[in-house]
Amino acid sequence: MHELSIAMSIIEMAEQEAELRGGAQIVGIHLKVGDLAGVVKEALISSYELATQETALAGSRLLIESVPVRGHCSTCEKDHTQRSIQSFCCPQCGTPSLDITQGKELEVVALEIVQ
Repeated sequence: MHELSIAMSIIEMAEQEAELRGGAQIVGIHLKVGDLAGVVKEALISSYELATQETALAGSRLLIESVPVRGHCSTCEKDHTQRSIQSFCCPQCGTPSLDITQGKELEVVALEIVQ
């Protein structure tokens, strides 16, 4: 389960940021996770809760925003949201569209900090 290693990396980054801010308490971490990132949201949340036990982040929340897959069709020059991650065809013209512009993200976008 690679979600545990992802959770541990997030925790390490958050602890370093809290230390840089003079030991501030982090009460929440906001993530953007693309539908093609290969991350199971529930497993990541569970792993995070397990990994934060007995740390300065114990009791903090992991808030995950899912990012849909979007692509650009070079044939009709339209941007579109993929209806399914199993089909990468342009919904406008039907051309196979592999120019993915969004949906692979796995990024921390904000920390909720209490001073």
